[in-house]
Amino acid sequence: MSRWEPGARERLQAAALDLFAEQGFAATTVPEIAARAGLTTRTFFRHFADKREVLFADDTEMPAMVTKLMAEAPDTAEPMELIVQGLRTMAETRFEGRRAALRHRRDLVRSDEGLRERDLRKRAALAEAVREGFLARGLDATRAALLAETCVTLVTVSIAEWLDRDDGRRLSGIVDEVLDRLRAELA
Repeated sequence: MSRWEPGARERLQAAALDLFAEQGFAATTVPEIAARAGLTTRTFFRHFADKREVLFADDTEMPAMVTKLMAEAPDTAEPMELIVQGLRTMAETRFEGRRAALRHRRDLVRSDEGLRERDLRKRAALAEAVREGFLARGLDATRAALLAETCVTLVTVSIAEWLDRDDGRRLSGIVDEVLDRLRAELA
């Protein structure tokens, strides 16, 4: 087995996604994933805590990205301005060009209760990072919590609409559209 070849993580992810598509998430085992990738089970566990993490590993970077974006934003930036700019940045850097893979991931998450639970935990971690960022910027706890939950709802709804469409629109444009709808509802 070619354990030390570069790209082991990507090969494991590709093998896992192929197997999940072929036989379902629940029926796929870690040894099968490793074998399909031409790697060992030990190598799998160097990259992922479990097979669910194959689908969510990239999400662990999101709270750190939020923290960095908020820390680097000008002190004069308004909270909603931070949210919109942050969502646009994430849309362009983390999601664009990955629509088919993200649709597949969404279908897998919808098919398994444990994956849905993990997805909710990842969303909660993102909301907590946003909340902490606003607290660090001096907002009161209630406002920080409301803005954090609004941010996560905006991104969740925007991504769902983007994945459901095939009209070529960019996610950042859909973020703006969803935000406009929210503003209209609150007016």
